Amino acid sequence: MYVYSLTQWSFFFLLYCVLGWCFESTYVSIMQHRLVNRGFLHGPYLPIYGSGAIMMLFVTIPVRESLILSFLAGLVGATALEYITGVAMEALFKVRYWDYSNQRFNFQGHICLSSSIAWGGFTLLLTRVIHKPIERMMLWIPERLLSVLVMGVGTVFLVDLTLSVRAAVNLREILVKLETAKKELELMQKRLDVILAFSEDYAEKKRRERQERKEDLIAGIEERFASVKNFSSADSVKKEIEELREKFIVLRTRREEYGNERKHAFRRIIRKYPRIRSAHFEDALEQLKTLIREKKE
Repeated sequence: MYVYSLTQWSFFFLLYCVLGWCFESTYVSIMQHRLVNRGFLHGPYLPIYGSGAIMMLFVTIPVRESLILSFLAGLVGATALEYITGVAMEALFKVRYWDYSNQRFNFQGHICLSSSIAWGGFTLLLTRVIHKPIERMMLWIPERLLSVLVMGVGTVFLVDLTLSVRAAVNLREILVKLETAKKELELMQKRLDVILAFSEDYAEKKRRERQERKEDLIAGIEERFASVKNFSSADSVKKEIEELREKFIVLRTRREEYGNERKHAFRRIIRKYPRIRSAHFEDALEQLKTLIREKKE
């Protein structure tokens, strides 16, 4: 088997990133009946496919004469790569960009049996059919031209990767801020409930409201402030209520600002991954999705 140089391996990586994007964007577009620019990055490439292709080519070198061993090597290697990538991205960005939890025989939602079998099939398709003409094409390109091509496309890829990682980190930071603001508002709501518990009229009204509907967090706090407007109490309690009201105004404004920060970048991520989820910031992520949907409408 021909021994590739680092430049040639880089060429294969970038090319399979593009081919993977073409395949997945076409598949998802057909399934969703609309054009979808699939992928974590802005440009037409999916690093998971480029990395997967390189891994498949590499792990099948010792067993390339055996179909069964090539299939198993690709299945195990690609599954391990998909799992490590999924776990690393969730740990870094606190959101999950793909989730197999609804598939049978899945493990932590990062990998599943059907996906692993598909990776094994792709390994055979790649090593037996796809890669051979691509290898001939690569060998036909002059080495100097190949180096320039890899350098140029690789630079664009790295810039795109940097910008996309920054957008994902910003999304994580916004989710942290939204979740923090939500917890502060919930604590404020509980404190107001304690103050208002001394009012029999409010207690009765609160019982009726629980029977009728589940209160929205912001609306619930505003209603509590309305209830304590004419509530007679000690000066210390009145002072605390005024302090809570001022803090509430700040938190409400900050919560809205967080939701509007860098909304364009988040809209792109959520449009590409409509099922994106986060075990850490589930409520905050749903709030951000709602804000984006309302802005679109």
